[in-house]
Amino acid sequence: MTLLSLGATLGPVMELTKRKLGLMVSTAPEHPNLDTAVGLGRAALDRGAEVYLYLIDDGVAGVEDPRVQALADRGAKLFVCAYGCQKRRQPLSDKATNCGLVVLADIVNATDRFLALN
Repeated sequence: MTLLSLGATLGPVMELTKRKLGLMVSTAPEHPNLDTAVGLGRAALDRGAEVYLYLIDDGVAGVEDPRVQALADRGAKLFVCAYGCQKRRQPLSDKATNCGLVVLADIVNATDRFLALN
């Protein structure tokens, strides 16, 4: 699988219907990782997969980003690290589930594929 930001897709090698894709983004919203995560999430939703997006570290600044919210509007489950928000003096958002690393561990364990974009 290659990154969507490079023009590639998930490709035919990965059947996603009724499967779960976990994504974690730890970089700021202006980093290309967010575009990659959103592109992968969109492609997975198009194929019928469940998508879980966890924003952590500098990624918490992207919780209300229109690209992220568009993904959530399409059915992706959106989580944001509450501790990361606190450390960066960012208010908690009602547009995502504010949680901690236990939820991230659950996502890692419960998904068929998990990608960390750091």
